Amino acid sequence: MKVDRNSAAADLATVLGDWVSAPGPRYRTLAEALSDAVRAGVLVRGDRLPAERRLATMLALSRSTIVAAYQELRTRGIVASRGGSGTIVIAAPSGPGHGERRLAGGDAIGLRQRLADRPKDIITLALAVDDGMPELAAELLDLANNELPALLADAGYHPRGLPILRETIADYYTRGGLPSVAEQILVTNGATQAIGLAAQLYLRRDATVGVETPSWPGCVDIFRAVGARLLGVPMDEEGIRADALHTLVNQSRLDLLFVMPTFHNPTGTLMSLSRRRRVAELCDLHKLPLVEDIAYIGEPENTLPPIAAFGSGAAELLTISGLAKTVWGGLRIGWIRGPAQIIDRLARLKALADLGSAVLDQALAARLIPRVGELTARRAEIHRHQLTHATELLAASLPSWRWQIPDGGPALWIELPGADAHVYAAVALRHGVEIVPGATTDPTGRHDSYLRLPYTFPEETLTEAIRRLTHAWEEFTRHGPPADPVWPTI
Repeated sequence: MKVDRNSAAADLATVLGDWVSAPGPRYRTLAEALSDAVRAGVLVRGDRLPAERRLATMLALSRSTIVAAYQELRTRGIVASRGGSGTIVIAAPSGPGHGERRLAGGDAIGLRQRLADRPKDIITLALAVDDGMPELAAELLDLANNELPALLADAGYHPRGLPILRETIADYYTRGGLPSVAEQILVTNGATQAIGLAAQLYLRRDATVGVETPSWPGCVDIFRAVGARLLGVPMDEEGIRADALHTLVNQSRLDLLFVMPTFHNPTGTLMSLSRRRRVAELCDLHKLPLVEDIAYIGEPENTLPPIAAFGSGAAELLTISGLAKTVWGGLRIGWIRGPAQIIDRLARLKALADLGSAVLDQALAARLIPRVGELTARRAEIHRHQLTHATELLAASLPSWRWQIPDGGPALWIELPGADAHVYAAVALRHGVEIVPGATTDPTGRHDSYLRLPYTFPEETLTEAIRRLTHAWEEFTRHGPPADPVWPTI
């Protein structure tokens, strides 16, 4: 993603990543990080860098450090200062491998970049993930011993998904109150691909998408990538606010509504049954297509039905899920459930990207979905212990931070008292911890004082992460964002 032409300092701070871990004077390491961004094509000729004072605030540095870094870039011929226009990039991408640009994206670009780079000595709290369930290994071995010959006898191309898996998913939804058949299921390479396919089908440049605020940037960036405009809808303890959604659909022309009703990311909110019904009613009334992303699945008879279960058929309601959160992030099997004619169109789009998801992974998923209730219960027990450990540490070390126990999911949504979490994140990164500030989840600014803190780590890792966060908070609250040096007035 190129930095926005308006040169938002927060965007640039996210793009630069963990440059603070590099050795040498801070102004020089910052200048080198900016040079790398130009060489990689993240910053391009004509981009305007943020004003010195604003970037200093976002990086929690003194203005003199930014001034020195910009001067270093001017000396290297990478930027130039132009009266009335600020500091402009004048160099082009160059050097070996300059065609290998950094990962494209919006607010999540820095998170994706560090996922690819795997920086050393940084505890990243950007990923809320679990280790693979032990049942995965047992099922995989049994699959290899008993099913592999039959699978290998097949051609292996199933653009819509392995038939047994599609039937298993359809049965799962039927048991949960959403009658389904295999023709309504498309298997994808994870839920992210499923969201991307829906975006391709429904959105064109300047289309409008309604999203919850806050909302996970890794999802909404998919809509931004196709040129869509996002309109936020606030949430309450029952999920997306029905009154605010009603107002929005009456005042604006929405092309798509995207929600996360089950253990919403990042808040952990579980949308109530009545709210799900009301959202379906509004979509039907306005013939508004809906994409619901349900990352966490469980025993279908003991979980709330998808929003699609309450639809009348007037609107196209798509339900997306997968096994990454329930079983293991490395099992990249997701799916879309929707009207058969829409699944036909989505299947044609998927065939342009690949000729089907990995067959062995799909066969393994078909074995695991009937056990999802058992797996979810085991995971929930582990999460309860991890959550207790995290909240005890936070209460003892950071008593001024505020949070509520989430309905579910793997993270706490924490409010910092009177602080900009984006600025604090820069301080935390210097202490060796990467966090996701609320500004990346809500461009309106209403959640700038929030951060997401996953607790699904080994106890020793989480203990060390909170120890580092505590030291970062002490520095942040003691000194605040660095003040500019006092210059004599002449």
